[in-house]
Amino acid sequence: MCIGCRACEQSCAQRWNLPWNEAVGNEERLSAHKLTTITTHDGRYSRRLCMHCQVPTCVSVCPVGALQKTAEGPVVYDAGKCMGCRYCMTACPFQVPVYEWSKRIPRVRKCDMCRDRQLAGKLTACAEACPTGATSCGERDALIAEARKRISDHPGDYYPRVYGIHEVGGTSVLMLSAVPFEQLGLRTDLPGQPLPGLTWAALAHVPDVVSVGSVLLGGIWWITHRREAVARAEGPEGERES
Repeated sequence: MCIGCRACEQSCAQRWNLPWNEAVGNEERLSAHKLTTITTHDGRYSRRLCMHCQVPTCVSVCPVGALQKTAEGPVVYDAGKCMGCRYCMTACPFQVPVYEWSKRIPRVRKCDMCRDRQLAGKLTACAEACPTGATSCGERDALIAEARKRISDHPGDYYPRVYGIHEVGGTSVLMLSAVPFEQLGLRTDLPGQPLPGLTWAALAHVPDVVSVGSVLLGGIWWITHRREAVARAEGPEGERES
């Protein structure tokens, strides 16, 4: 349903007090001054923005709690807590968070799904500005039901899958497409389970590894020092016999 008008980009820029003009519109990538972008793929349009994962990897790796998943759905960022480690940028499976490299006091920047507007009972700025209804805002379960209804009612118009239901445990941003999602530049190689769960599953074995390693190292230390102790006890004669 997207016609590439970029009204969502302009409304997002206005909401965040960021610059927007034709040159910015032509930048089809996320940046510190562009928190959502329309991308073009063989004459088709798609959008990129924070996916607001149900179990966000960025939140799990943040050592100071600067990123939090809210009960309403948005993943929000507190610049006052951020220490600039940028682990979130490395961990995000969608490569969404960006950094203000040119600022003297830089911050991480990302879409927060207009949490303040939603708490006030309003739509997100991008959904409100969209002239065709390509972007909708509402409860996740209701949006999933609507997406499946559209696919069922018009099977010839849609690729038969809703992107975001299962990817990395599910996301709060969902997408429909007329073509396979990889043709729109979206990742389709992501696991179905939340990535933080995979991390904790691996870390759960760390105590075992540490314990076994400690025993082995302790054994090596004991053997080495036992030999030295035996050599000292035997004295020079023992050393000559050996």
